[in-house]
Amino acid sequence: MKQALITGGARGIGFGIAEAMLDAGYAVAVTGLTADEIAAVPKRDHLKAVALDVTKDAQVADCIGQLSRLDALVNCAGMILREGKEFTIAGFQQVIDVNLTGTMRMCMAAKPLLEKQGGAIVNTASIWSFFGGGLTPAYTASKGGVAQLTKALAVAWAPSIRVNAIAPGWVETELTKGARADQARSDAIVARTPFGRWGKPEDIGGAVVFLCSEAAGFITGTVLPVDGGYTAK
Repeated sequence: MKQALITGGARGIGFGIAEAMLDAGYAVAVTGLTADEIAAVPKRDHLKAVALDVTKDAQVADCIGQLSRLDALVNCAGMILREGKEFTIAGFQQVIDVNLTGTMRMCMAAKPLLEKQGGAIVNTASIWSFFGGGLTPAYTASKGGVAQLTKALAVAWAPSIRVNAIAPGWVETELTKGARADQARSDAIVARTPFGRWGKPEDIGGAVVFLCSEAAGFITGTVLPVDGGYTAK
């Protein structure tokens, strides 16, 4: 059975991806940052949850070391700091370390196992990889970096490992609760989105399954928006 590892997969978009990968026939390991996140993961066959902080080299090495096989790595661990904290150097560095450096840390650690299987990496970029997010400079910078990192690794590691990214739009998760709570902002987001609604975590999984599949065997270095058409306007 093929094996997928999804960082940040204990909740939100990551768990939506995990459910899609399970339905596609993968055994899936998801990671969460806290014991509460791990405990809250629903029970399903071929699904396990483990604790992982992607900013810690030793934890990353231990997580990868527990795997005997890896066919797909999905980097979905991420964070946003609110209340202006991204405009401090400490806050900026914290977000970059999780979203961008954490992605690179996982890619490097997983590379030997993925090479054995001719595996795939799917990173999580964002619509803010294309636009400027004035309230979240660190998040925006990190997601722009993820998009370019994806292209760089795709070139460096072809053809043995395919490296692509998804760029989710406005999805109902913990990270977007502030925007959803602001009715005027939420209405503006929905008005700009051709699908006329917020995305749900389960909307994202199909794109990841495709990018990890043989059907995408000649696709690498792509950043695929999954945004209900938001970036088309």
